[in-house]
Amino acid sequence: MKRTPTTEEREREAKKRRLLEELEDTWLPYLTPKDDEFYQQWQLKYPKLILREAGRVPEALHEEVRAAFRSLHARGCLFRDLVRVQGKDVLTPVSRLLIGNPGCTYKYLNTRLFTVPWPVTGSDAKYREAEIAAACQTFLKLNGHLQAETVQAWEQLAARERADVDAVPVCIGPDFPRVGLGAFDAPDEADIRNRSAYNVTLLNFMDPQKMPYLKEEPYFGMGKMAVSWHHDENLVERSAVAVYSHSFADPEEESEDDPQLEGRDPDIWHVGFKISWDIETPGLAIPLHQGDCYFMLDDLNATHQHCVLAGLPPRFSSTHRVAECSTGTLDYILQRCHAALQNILHEADNGDVSLKSLEPAVLKQGEEVHNEVEFEWLRQFWFQGNRYKKCTDWWLGPMAQLEELWRKMEFMTNAVLREARREGAPTEQRQEIAAAVLASLATRQNLRQEWRTSTVLDFCRDLSFRVCSETVFTRRWLLSAELPVSVPFGQSALLSGRAISAVPSAPFPKEARKVVSMIPRGRLSPTQLIRVGAWPWMSRPYPFGPQATSGTMTLIRVLGSRAPRSGRTRGQARRFVLPWRIA
Repeated sequence: MKRTPTTEEREREAKKRRLLEELEDTWLPYLTPKDDEFYQQWQLKYPKLILREAGRVPEALHEEVRAAFRSLHARGCLFRDLVRVQGKDVLTPVSRLLIGNPGCTYKYLNTRLFTVPWPVTGSDAKYREAEIAAACQTFLKLNGHLQAETVQAWEQLAARERADVDAVPVCIGPDFPRVGLGAFDAPDEADIRNRSAYNVTLLNFMDPQKMPYLKEEPYFGMGKMAVSWHHDENLVERSAVAVYSHSFADPEEESEDDPQLEGRDPDIWHVGFKISWDIETPGLAIPLHQGDCYFMLDDLNATHQHCVLAGLPPRFSSTHRVAECSTGTLDYILQRCHAALQNILHEADNGDVSLKSLEPAVLKQGEEVHNEVEFEWLRQFWFQGNRYKKCTDWWLGPMAQLEELWRKMEFMTNAVLREARREGAPTEQRQEIAAAVLASLATRQNLRQEWRTSTVLDFCRDLSFRVCSETVFTRRWLLSAELPVSVPFGQSALLSGRAISAVPSAPFPKEARKVVSMIPRGRLSPTQLIRVGAWPWMSRPYPFGPQATSGTMTLIRVLGSRAPRSGRTRGQARRFVLPWRIA
């Protein structure tokens, strides 16, 4: 299913189309170190881009980093990501792994990655193998080295800006327009350190020989791209990015007879830079050799775009970032969940809850947190399968905790809806409750439908994930070698025009089987029944049977032992024939 592009995606695509229309069949100019004006253009238009050649990094650290890359790759710790581009779910050609501060996440292209913790002081992370622990320690060490280099680069940039005349070639003069540079307000020492405090690194690996379908660079004719033009997402504003590059081997010399060498050498990896949506300023293609590092300072990532141009050999990189984690840490989402659950007054043995407050603002916040924990955390984690268990089980405990909090929020939603349709309640109060939660419930229905019908499930087979398409979530039980176990997550259904919670049915208790067997042939099997509400005997969840999207469903409601209105006892049932659609 093709997802609806966001406003930002549509605007970006429109800009791209306009730019390509302006170009027609021509290429924009770009420069490489072979061009005479390359360094002058770099200094004038890209001064916040810093390159440090391999010699600036201690040889011992080079060796450790290379060994760490090889160790993680050999153990299958890097995975291709399933991301959303222009409304479509696609696999990245690059395999990745996020390492960083415990409990941090990094989101890009609608996919949230969860850190494999590096061993900072106070971390209790346990790794699957000693070699993985050593690799994480190495990247923490590299992180410290790149932080120091970044601080030094900031200081040099600030000094150069203070002596602005000296920063411009003598032949140009101080009044020469410096298009695309952006204003540079020299930060103080504390600000420099904050903008260089890398909390995650995103490891990348790609072997171009195994990726024959790489896209061609569309504006300059630079050749095959491993990563298309982009701005890095989800970063602290004006923070730096540091990239360590390691290719398996560099070509010994360029071929002078190859006509493609009018531009960059296609056998060597390059990073490309351009000013965003600018057709006047030449782009840059900077060759990357083993152990080279480059740094993007200040607002360069916002005002410019960059791409990675594939070479011949396989390549690793370690991209260190100051991820914007105000809404992306485990502590944050746990605090949000606990705050939302403060509205529970009483919780029954069967899970039903009563609420302290029916204030619209309180109910609205609770449903917003409900959506956030489900779609930004639980679904994001489990659809990626077993990848994190390759390195550590650090996230399994927190995810189990979040699942339990999510379950309570499902009961809170049921309680809210009961109040919204409670007979005898003032009409105005019922309307206020409905208005407070309607937007969140509609969003939940739409997102659940999008997750169910998207191409995520198709791609998961290629990702070596084991997915049951009948479940709401891809859970850890479905990723084991055992048969799929049930999934205790609810869906929303529209029953008789009223939005209520509908949860996959558990096996019926013995006393209800006779009732189930009385369902006319051709209707629903027991595994297809949806229960309404929460039942005392529903301790073991069960997955949906074959799915439909709409129709007329016979709902068998097995009443609890103390149903307040009917007085019926456990095992008795009522049958409802209702129109429905799965949200």
